[in-house]
Amino acid sequence: MKIIETHAHARAGLMGNPSDGYFGKTLSIPVRNFSARIVLYEWERVEVLPNRQDHVRFGSLQELASEVGRNGYFGGMPLIAAALKKFHDYCQENDVALPRENFSIRYETDVPRQVGMAGSSAIVTATFLALMQFYEIEIPLPELPNWVLATEVDELRIRAGLQDRVVQCYDAPVFMDFDREIMERQRHGEYETLDPALFPPLYLAYKEWLSEVSGIVHNDLRERWDRGDQDVHDAMQEFARLATEARQCLLDGRPEQLGPLMDANFDLRRKIMKVSPENLKMVETARKCGASAKFCGSGGAIVGVCPDDKTFNKLTTTLGRLGCTVIRPRILPDH
Repeated sequence: MKIIETHAHARAGLMGNPSDGYFGKTLSIPVRNFSARIVLYEWERVEVLPNRQDHVRFGSLQELASEVGRNGYFGGMPLIAAALKKFHDYCQENDVALPRENFSIRYETDVPRQVGMAGSSAIVTATFLALMQFYEIEIPLPELPNWVLATEVDELRIRAGLQDRVVQCYDAPVFMDFDREIMERQRHGEYETLDPALFPPLYLAYKEWLSEVSGIVHNDLRERWDRGDQDVHDAMQEFARLATEARQCLLDGRPEQLGPLMDANFDLRRKIMKVSPENLKMVETARKCGASAKFCGSGGAIVGVCPDDKTFNKLTTTLGRLGCTVIRPRILPDH
């Protein structure tokens, strides 16, 4: 029996976000501490098996509301079903004949949900990777993030950008250039993988009860962009400039300069987007401990440069009082 297992890791946006959906530039890393895992094996019918997160029964309305707050309305099963449909679309559009082989598919994930670490796209990415192996079909790597994004945007109406999917498909730190001319010419960005050894020591802190659905966070931003809001358009150019400067600092061997740039990224974001008091408290607390701080994604988790163990221990204690979990994100593969 053919049994396939794939993983896609969480990710943290270090620089440039949220400009990836607005012809900007970003720099992101995989966070190998967390992942979504797909197991797919031959079966007589196509079968999608639920995970413990896919609840259909609740003890009360309050329990249902709490579950939706933690995991959103999109559990793993809708994400997988949408990925299966979109993979089929890819094969049809590219005249790829699928063998008459069916499968059963199941998933597990330990990515903290809705805290800006790309847990949903990790499930979709891992599903695509499993299907490609099962049917021995190769989607070109620069194009694969487009299909992962289209799964969420077209099928599930989730507003999102390419950044998360690029990092998860490449499974490495990536500098991404989404310049309009590049995107219109080749339908994907220019992606440059970076050596993990270039990065300074980092920390990541998250608070699961601060979870927010990223598509909701970005709704107002998209509307302002579409109507030509000059502040938003100017900010996207500045996000791109900051990301470009961060890349150059790393390549030049100046990793200590990444922290101030990350602070500038968050401060700019705060000028154009509302930040909840709880999320702002996380950032301010981390900075008082001597670390830089910005969102990993849309809120609920922060990331920054943490130069030494003394500062990390201080972060762990101080942010722990706010209910945060603090980790050292692993960028390097385990092997």
